[in-house]
Amino acid sequence: MQRIIGVTELQRRFRAVFDEVAKGSTPYVLTRRSRPEVAMISYEEYQRYQAFQEQEILARFDALADRMATQNAAFTDDEVAEDVKAARAEIRA
Repeated sequence: MQRIIGVTELQRRFRAVFDEVAKGSTPYVLTRRSRPEVAMISYEEYQRYQAFQEQEILARFDALADRMATQNAAFTDDEVAEDVKAARAEIRA
């Protein structure tokens, strides 16, 4: 379960809070003027979060690639090559 702590209190109890996060995997929400600003989590939790983000990005990329393939299914490779050639010519002009 997460805990909430103000920045001033964190400064006074840093070592104890750090140990709770690092060894006990207790997440903390750090507040300034009673507003949440930062989450303090263990490195293992951070790694899981990063992996989740990477998986989400790859899933979105795969969905986009599938959508493009569906939209472009009606075009032949020769038509696509001609469009690319025309676009390159337009850019060079």
